[in-house]
Amino acid sequence: MTLFPPSSPDKLRVDIWSDIACPWCYIGKRRFEQALANFPAREQVEVVWHAFELDPAAPVRSAVSVRDGLARKYRRTPEQAQEMLDQMTRTAAGEGLDYHFERVQPTNTFLAHQLIALAREKGLQAAMEERLFAAYLTEGKLLGDPEVLVQLAQDVGLDADEARSALASGRYAQAVRQDEAQAQALGISGVPFFVLGGKYGVSGAQSAEVLQAALAQVWQETHPAPLTPLGQPASAQGCEDGQCALPGVAERS
Repeated sequence: MTLFPPSSPDKLRVDIWSDIACPWCYIGKRRFEQALANFPAREQVEVVWHAFELDPAAPVRSAVSVRDGLARKYRRTPEQAQEMLDQMTRTAAGEGLDYHFERVQPTNTFLAHQLIALAREKGLQAAMEERLFAAYLTEGKLLGDPEVLVQLAQDVGLDADEARSALASGRYAQAVRQDEAQAQALGISGVPFFVLGGKYGVSGAQSAEVLQAALAQVWQETHPAPLTPLGQPASAQGCEDGQCALPGVAERS
């Protein structure tokens, strides 16, 4: 399997694995955007999003709330689970995100990832990722419902009929499976997960400072033109819920 295509000599490619149902992934997206905004060569960074299903066996509709599902998973009381969600909500608010777990409808995200694959083909992948995260974590929309997805596709400028046809036919199902196979080949077991320059991995929703330093490090190693030194990053912030692996930047073989 060819894990990463050759990079353009004047570009830095960043591949990001995430799941729409992962609250840390939305936080990681926002932090990466902050890092990129402060990166001197930001116009030369190419970002590619990849599918990762935290629960491929999840039903389209679930009678179990996020709180109760969390309590069962970690053998906590409902009150303890709610405190975990409240803490996540506060963390998200610190990044300008408005989480409403009381609205969230747990669902299977396979179709949503197929829609993202269509959006990538149309140059609208980043916008589709953003719209789906907000729809799930803020608005409480059921992302396993094809018609809900079609409406969200329209919101970012995709053609409704094309989106509906793509979802009904499974046209992009194989693309999603390829992303997941690639994640498995790389040993990715939690998200968000960033791969910079096809060589370096950053696991988890690290701070914007850590991500910016990682961008600078990889750029300096792969491009002759130096960037302004960024200094040493603050200690990496780990993740919870088993969705992130080791913090920091580690070279991949």
